[in-house]
Order: sequence, then structure tokens, then C-alpha cells
Amino acid sequence: MQRIEFSLMQQTIRRALLNAGLDEESARTCARIHTESSCDGIASHGLNRVARFVDYVQKGWINIHAKPVQEKSLGAIAIYNGNRGIGITNALFAVEKAAEMAKEYGVGIVAMKNSSHWMRGGSYGWHAATRGMAAICWTNTESCMPAWGGKNTRIGNNPFVMAVPRAKGPIVLDMAMSQYSYGKLQVTRLKNEKLPYPGGYDNQGNLTDDPGPIEASMRILPTGYWKGSGLAIVLDAMAALLSAGSPTHEIDKIGEGSCTGASQIFMVFDPAQLGGTEFTERMADSVADYVNQSEPAENSHDVRYPGQTAALNREQNRRLGIPVDDAVWDEVMRLAE
Repeated sequence: MQRIEFSLMQQTIRRALLNAGLDEESARTCARIHTESSCDGIASHGLNRVARFVDYVQKGWINIHAKPVQEKSLGAIAIYNGNRGIGITNALFAVEKAAEMAKEYGVGIVAMKNSSHWMRGGSYGWHAATRGMAAICWTNTESCMPAWGGKNTRIGNNPFVMAVPRAKGPIVLDMAMSQYSYGKLQVTRLKNEKLPYPGGYDNQGNLTDDPGPIEASMRILPTGYWKGSGLAIVLDAMAALLSAGSPTHEIDKIGEGSCTGASQIFMVFDPAQLGGTEFTERMADSVADYVNQSEPAENSHDVRYPGQTAALNREQNRRLGIPVDDAVWDEVMRLAE
């Protein structure tokens, strides 16, 4: 795979988004988030999502001119209508608004209904943590995974994010409720590789590590089997409850692409008002160090805390360039012409 320098990728994506009709500020912000995601090793929700986003804009499924509108304020909780605006800019707005409330109350919660795909959920955990804040965020999605014991899709993979600030590198968990996201299946298929572990079923009901048949059947495997299935259902219900927004089955009725009309939650905490900054730093260091000092298993070289691999990828890819799939890069280049 060829490697693309960070600023070149960011400027290319920016031009593609400007061509799609985004204003300069939105195009620049989205290009940065897409590029950072690819730089961290998450191309599935970075460069690889650009063409799909442009397609949704052209179909009118995303309102690129919409801004979040507050519908209710209850002290440390606020509900906003995302008006099917750009998922990235809606989410960044929500995190920053929640952080403002957290500085006043210790915690701030922004519940965003009627938004669109936020791309890499971890972006908003990193955004909060690098500013000294802790965060818990999640989104529901359209149904894209069978509930445990089911065959047809009835639940979303509902990505979930938790972030703990730390000067040496935040602890950031970013996970879907499926064993692998569809983006990860796509990336693996494009590389002509198999998944490290079985990720779902083919059309004959056979568990497989081949991403193509799983994409075709849409029978992705919940992480933790019934546990991931149950958590996905509760995250969906809680997101809709807190935002007074749509649960998965109502998003399905909209039928306008990935996460159109999604309900998203952004909870931000100010550690300075809880245990204090010094305690938070000492505690987070001790957790990370304790995990890193694990004895590696037979087929492992090291043991990492959540977010550590992304930070290592970022350092390497900033230095060497971001690896890209040639076909994906060519498509984005074409959109940028």
C-alpha cells in the first residue's frame, strides 16, 4: 500500500468535501477528523468513508447546512436536535457544549437526536481527553446486526466510547457492539485478508472469518455473543430515551443510509472537580502501567491499554505517511478534482 503524507490527505479530502457543497469551516473540520482517523489506523471510518459521505450528501440524506438546535435544558443536561446535519460537526459541537457544562457542574450531558453518522466515535473521546476531560459517548444506528439467537437484522452495532485523560496518552475505548464493524470488514476484504477471529455468519449459517460472506449476509456477530446483543439493545433504548429521539426500529423506517436520524449521547466529566487533576493523572498512569506490565500470552509481544495502539499508529504514520488502499485513494482524488 502506498503512504500519503498527512497534510496532503487532509487537503485532498477538504477539496472533495468543498466540491460536495460543504462550507470552508465544515470541510476543513471534517477533513481533519477523517485524516486523523486514518492516521490512527482506523481508515474504515476515515478516508474510506469519504466517498460514502459525499454520496449521502448528493442524495439529500444529510443536510450540510443544518446546525444543532437546543430543544430543552435541564441544568447539566441539554437536548439538541441535530436536524440531520453533518455527524462530525454535530458531535464536536455536542462534546464542546457538554464540556462547558462540566466546567460548571462537574458533569455535562448533551443528548443529540436526529443526527447522522459521526464517523469514528473515538474522535470525540480523544477530543475530550486531550483537553483534560473524561467522556462517555455512544450512538445508536440503523439495524445492521441480528439480536442473539436471531437471523435477520433487528439491532444496531451502536458504537460506545469511554475516555480517561492522561498526559502520557489518554485511555480511550472505542468499540462497536459487533465483534467487527462493517468498516473493519471492508478494510480486511480490500486487503484480501481474513479476520483474526470469526466475525459472523455466511448465508448458510456457518461461522466464518472471511469478511466478504459476512458483509453479504449482514449476520455480524455481537461482541460477547448475548452480552453484546443485550448491551446494544439497552444502548439504543437509552440513547432514544435521553434525547427524546429515534430508536433503531424508527431509524430503519427512515431508510436513508447509515445512521440518518441517529440518537447520540455525549457525557463529559471534569476530573478537576472530582478527585482532582493530580489524582486523575496518578490513577490513570497506574492503570496503564499495570496493564502494560502484563506477562504477554504465547502469541503476543505486548499488552496494551485502550487507545495505546492508536497513539503508536499516529506517531508512525505522521512520520512515514498514512497507508491507503489505492482504489479508495483514487476515488477520493477523483472527488477532489
